[in-house]
Amino acid sequence: MTSVTEPPRESFRLSMLLNDKRYRFYTFQFVALLLLIVFMAYLGWNLVRNLAILGQDISFEFLGTPAGYDINQSLIPYENQDPHLRASFVGVLNTLLVAFLGCVTATIFGVLAGVLRLSKNWLVAKLMAVYVEIFRNVPVLIWILIIFFVMTAALPPPSAFRGDDPSSTMLFDAIALTNRGVYVPKPIWGAGSGALAAVFLASIAGAIYYRRYATRLLYATGRLLPMVWPTLAILILPTLAAYALLGGPVTLEYPELRGFNFQDGIQIRGSLIALWFALAIYTGAFIAENVRAGILSVSHGQTEAAAALGLRPRRVMSLVVLPQALRVVIPPVISQYLNLTKNSSLAIAVGYMDVTGTLGGITLNQTGRAIESVLLLMLFYLLISLSISAVMNLYNNAVKLKER
Repeated sequence: MTSVTEPPRESFRLSMLLNDKRYRFYTFQFVALLLLIVFMAYLGWNLVRNLAILGQDISFEFLGTPAGYDINQSLIPYENQDPHLRASFVGVLNTLLVAFLGCVTATIFGVLAGVLRLSKNWLVAKLMAVYVEIFRNVPVLIWILIIFFVMTAALPPPSAFRGDDPSSTMLFDAIALTNRGVYVPKPIWGAGSGALAAVFLASIAGAIYYRRYATRLLYATGRLLPMVWPTLAILILPTLAAYALLGGPVTLEYPELRGFNFQDGIQIRGSLIALWFALAIYTGAFIAENVRAGILSVSHGQTEAAAALGLRPRRVMSLVVLPQALRVVIPPVISQYLNLTKNSSLAIAVGYMDVTGTLGGITLNQTGRAIESVLLLMLFYLLISLSISAVMNLYNNAVKLKER
């Protein structure tokens, strides 16, 4: 009986980096990377040398000097004598606030409009088509200015709420719509509010677990559990019970007219509302087309088979169509989220102080540190864009169809 032996492996030699196709690819990649690093280093060295000739240098010490300007809307305490670093951080938080609110609202608008565009009701379908075509074909800056004009010119001033004019009454005796913004109640967190928040977070986790359990049970046995009312019960009832047991740890501070303006409560400025809704309805029009394309990508045979099994149209949409459409919808929606975040830099048009208005605007003009400010701006938008892409890609991998 003869035995087969493997030929001895050839020892590695430097010439194999070019002659052996197993290593040649990595050699070319390494050389290309090395050349790129050398080129970028040369550009950096050339920049520093030219700045030195002009008597300038790259320094971020200006971030520690007093800013000297006010910011009309801030999520954290801020005074004009705080350093530029804190002013920039306020601008960053304002940008993140608009981006988060805009992405959530645009998703709601887009999903509703995309689904309703395929409605069998002719009027509803045409109205959604008009919404999509109008809003996505007009520049977002114009929509920002239009909504801001409505907020400042069409709404009454705070002093109008002093009289008996029915058009100037507060909504539910708690919300005031004025040309200076919208005033809403402010929550006051008392003793036990932390425990209440923990119960609410646990309720959210419980609702998510229930929905996942119901989905797994449906796919495994075909048994269909109710989704809507159990989810609402898990979300609301434990929190209400904890609120009652803890003696009402959270109260509301209502806005009250004092002098010529409202005091207390939370003021949501018209500039924020204009930017928020303009970005939401503009981006929502694009998301609506992504959703419509995703739904149409699902074969009609599957919807007909689901209907033949006795599933109602709403169940067909939630259990058959949307899970398959997500693989088509999510990738372009990621791009729309990134566009919305970057379009928020138009906030300066209505006086909303985002990071472009603080770090890239007043701070840049006061300090003259254009290169440093622009580099920091680029770094911020790069980090936030990569973060959004990473989170959405994780979600995309979680919901995409799995091959057997």
